Order: sequence, then C-alpha cells, then structure tokens
Amino acid sequence: MRDGYIKVGSVSPHVIVADTVSNACRTVELVRKADEKGVKVLVFPELSLTGYTLGDLVFSSDLLQGAIRALEKVCGETRDLDVLAVVGLPLQDHGKLYNTAAVIHHGRVLAFVPKANIPSYGEFYEGRWYEEAFEGVRSVRFEDYDVPFGRDIIIRTPLPSSFALSVELCEDLWVPQSPSVSHALAGATVIANLSASDELIGKDDYRRGLVRMHSARLICGYIYANAGEGESTTDMVFAGHGMIAENGTLLAEQILAGENILVSEIDTSHLASERMKHTTFHSRDVCQHTTVWTRFDECETYLTRTYPRFPFVPRDEGEVAKRAERIVTLQALGLRKRLEHTGSKGAVVGLSGGLDSTLALLVTVKAFDMLSRDRKDILAITMPCFGTTKRTRSNAEILATALGVSFEEIDITSSVRSHFKDIGQKGDVYDVTFENAQARERTQVLMDRANMTGSLVIGTGDLSELALGWATYNGDHMSMYAVNASVPKTLVRHLVHWFASCDASCRDVLEDILDTPVSPELLPANEDGTIAQVTEDLVGPYELHDFFLYHFVRASFSREKIRRIAYRTFDGVYDRTVVDKWLDNFFRRFFSQQFKRSCLPDGPKVGSVTLSPRSDWRMPSDASSALWR
Repeated sequence: MRDGYIKVGSVSPHVIVADTVSNACRTVELVRKADEKGVKVLVFPELSLTGYTLGDLVFSSDLLQGAIRALEKVCGETRDLDVLAVVGLPLQDHGKLYNTAAVIHHGRVLAFVPKANIPSYGEFYEGRWYEEAFEGVRSVRFEDYDVPFGRDIIIRTPLPSSFALSVELCEDLWVPQSPSVSHALAGATVIANLSASDELIGKDDYRRGLVRMHSARLICGYIYANAGEGESTTDMVFAGHGMIAENGTLLAEQILAGENILVSEIDTSHLASERMKHTTFHSRDVCQHTTVWTRFDECETYLTRTYPRFPFVPRDEGEVAKRAERIVTLQALGLRKRLEHTGSKGAVVGLSGGLDSTLALLVTVKAFDMLSRDRKDILAITMPCFGTTKRTRSNAEILATALGVSFEEIDITSSVRSHFKDIGQKGDVYDVTFENAQARERTQVLMDRANMTGSLVIGTGDLSELALGWATYNGDHMSMYAVNASVPKTLVRHLVHWFASCDASCRDVLEDILDTPVSPELLPANEDGTIAQVTEDLVGPYELHDFFLYHFVRASFSREKIRRIAYRTFDGVYDRTVVDKWLDNFFRRFFSQQFKRSCLPDGPKVGSVTLSPRSDWRMPSDASSALWR
C-alpha cells in the first residue's frame, strides 16, 4: 500500500444459474485465490451469486432466500481474508426487489448498493423484475446487524488514505449521468462496476472505450467485472470482459479468460494528486454520501503493472508516425504564426549536425512550406570551433543542401581565441568558461546574422536540456522562438526518424545524424577525429532523465516513488546503482538550474509536459531541493 497503490482484481466466475450454493462456494474459492495474490479489492459480475439470466425465477422466495444464505456463506468463509469483495445478488426490501451489489470485508457486509438505472430495451427486460435505486441511504438488517443500503455510499480506509470506493452496476455506466459522477465528486477514487453486458460484434471496443474514457473524465480507477460462462445462452452470450482502468489508461484487460483473476494496481495517491491540479474538478458536498470505514492489513503492494520506458513516446509503433506528424505540425504552426506576426523575412538556424538543430531545421522548413515561402529564405549556419568533427560538419551541409535551404559556414575559432585574450582565459584550460564562450559566440553570430537579414533565430534546445539546465545561459539557452522547447530528447529522436522515413532525399544523412553520439562538441575532438565530449556520459542517459522528468513534473510522484518504478521499468537495462546516481543528478540539476527556465524564449507546447514559466511550470529559481535529496 506504500505510495498509494492498491492491488485490485476483476473476475468472471463460471456461474450455475439459480444454484446459489454452488455459486457461493465458487465465490469463496476465488476470494481465497485473490488473497493469495495479494489482491485487496475483488469485483464480481452483476448478480454473481444467482446468475444474471434468471428470468422470472428471481421472484421465487426460495431463490431470494438462497441468495441471502449464499451471501452469509461468503461472509462466514472469508472472515479471515483481507479481501474486500464486491458481489451481486437480488435483494428484497420494502416490498420491492433490487439488483444489488454487496460489499464484503472481513466477514461483514459493509454496504448494499442498488442499481440506479434499470434497462428495459432490446434484449434487456430488467424493469419486469427490479426497482430503480431510491434517493438517500437507509439500512437493512443482515444477520444480526444493520447495513447501509443505498446508491450514495463511499467505502474508505485509513491506509491508503487516498483509497475511497463506490459502486455502480452495468447500465449505470452507459447512461448520460452515471452515479459514479457524483461518487467521484464526493471523493471516490475507485469505482467498481458489476456488469452483465452481453457480447455483440464490436461491443467490446465500445465498452473498452467507455470504461477508459469514463476513468479519464472522473480521474478515477475503474474496476469492471462482466458476466461470463455459465449464464444462460437462451438469447444472449456473455464473454467475461474484465477491465481495470486508471485515469484514461487501460491497465489490464481480459475477455474469454474463464475464471482467471485479472489483477493490477491502482495508484490512488496519483489520482488524488491529479484531482488537486485540475481546478475544474469541483468537489461536491459529501453530506449526501454515507461513509463506511474499514481497514486493510498493512502490507507491501508488489507491482505487476508496468510503466512505459519512454513515457513521451507512444507504446504502439503504429501510433508513433501519427503522433510524430501531429507534433511536428504543431511546432510548425507555432513558428508560422510567429513569422507572420513579426513580418520576418527569413529564419536563421544554427545547424550543428546534431539531433536538436536537425529537428529545428526540419520544423522550420515545414513552416515555410505552409507559408508557401522560398526555402532559400532559411539560413542554416554551421559554426565550427575547437570540438567540431568532420562528421557533424559534413552532415550539417549535406542536410541543408538536401532540404534546399541557404547554408553558411562561419568558423568562430579566431573570434573565441580573441575573446579568450580579452578576458585572460587560457586556451588550454578546458573549463566551463572555455565551453560557454563558444556557445555564446555562436548565439551572437546567429542573432547578428538574423538582424542583417530581418530574420528570426530559431531555438534548437529541447525539453530534456531545459530540465537539466544543459544549456549555456544566454548562449544556446536563448533564441527568438524555441520550436523544440516542449519536446524531450527521447521524442526528438523519434521525430527525426519519422522525417527520415518520409523524405528519401535526406534519409541517409538523417540516419547518420541519428547514429551520432549526442554532444555539444565544445571540447577538442579525439586524435582520431571522433567526438570527445559525449553528453550522456556527463549528465546521464536521456531515457532515464526523461522518465524522471515525466513522473516528477507530470505525475507529481515523490522521489522514492520514482525510484521504485524506475527500478522496475529499467530492470535489466541499468543497475540500481546507476538509476540512483542519475536520479540524484536529475534532482540536483533540476533545482539548481531553474533560473535558466525562468527566462525562456517563447515556444509552442506540444505535449503534456512543458517547463515554460508562462504556462505549466512556475517554480522559484531558489527553491530548496532538501526534500528531494
């Protein structure tokens, strides 16, 4: 339960219609199996103790009494198990029959929740048998104690404190105003749905989208358990579609899986954090909801869910190209607007032959194409100095030629040496002054050439570099429009790869740029002419830093939680000592380098994370990092 995780499960037992004794026995067996797996919340389908397809048998007093005895059996035989089970049964009260969910924990029924929306259309005829849920919460007698009975009930626990469970049943999800909407606004972070949705061609896709998007709208975890084998096939077929979703992400899913228990972990603390950030998620007066408290045994929640190694890149390879095209279009649209607004005659790009400047040039070309402007109005300038290698210098010229833009080489070596002389810097002392003087000289050249041609200087730095402060203040840190400002390094690579797949004229040079080690090339090259200064050797692997960045800024995870999921995600890729080293470095640099982000040039937001001080990230430049050390 550490970090707010709660292990949950969805199961579709093989029911025997109207055989409440057998169904109770099977329910107990499955709760025991769930307990062995460490599951804390297990959701069964609608009317799971009797079967959903009872028809008029549901009016039988023997059947109704059998359902109560089945519930008593489940309570009695799961008393020593720490599984909160949500099972379904028909319940009679005040002369009416209700399609009901019973929430059981440690042998007691914590709540009875009636179905709010009773379908009587198509193949469904529930209005013949069941009453809709009533307003408010009353109590019913079960065994020797009173149990809250009503739609508006929330089950809470002290640990994790962010766990709050409410229940709805099948059709409740499909209506315009689902009960779970009011539950979520009253504080429920997890919704259990006991369902009996029959299987039709294409219905599983619709159902999947419904569950996923509902969890996104409510910023909640959603456990969906659907009826399966054993239900009558007189008119319908059920496939046991189980799903576990969290805030728009489908964590786990199964269909036609028999009695396999679908398991994942819902991060309730993350859901609570997301709700705090969303100022339009207005909490409702919780007085209309009855809170029932219970307590889970404290234990470690071992994670089975996975986190993407590259959180900024789609998992589905088929989606990468679509996402890449969309991102580049957004970057180009932002630049197009800026070019139109300023009346700029052209654009200037410092082209090093590395990934970031390559992407900036490609985006600039796209923006000019959108404007039907001559690509020759784009000036790509390469500025070799002490660390420039033949490979990057050559790739810069080849790319500019292939794209049909203007190209200049301005060697800044003598200018930098003159500057060293002016300030008393020794040319053989490879310190920060040695490096930054080159970066600032390049920026001066770009700015002045842009002034000469009435152009804009297009920034090349990316989101990962901004997070780490891996930029020279008032050097490559500055531009007139920063098209890559919200694109992390791991995504830059995919965008350039996408361009390579789309344009045969520059495919070879783009592929060679992709194969070139990331480097600022500010230190002299090796004797064999290869790059001596490899960025990831100095600041750490960008795939780790982008992972840290996403989960710190976007998800607001604690340092220890980030470490925990990084260990799991990068197991077999990096040793834990390596993860620890670069996690320490990430937080040290992120806090110490905020002053650079506080005065960033404009740039388009294209993803869910940006560090612009004018939009998503507002942080004091002198905030303490003590809590993250």
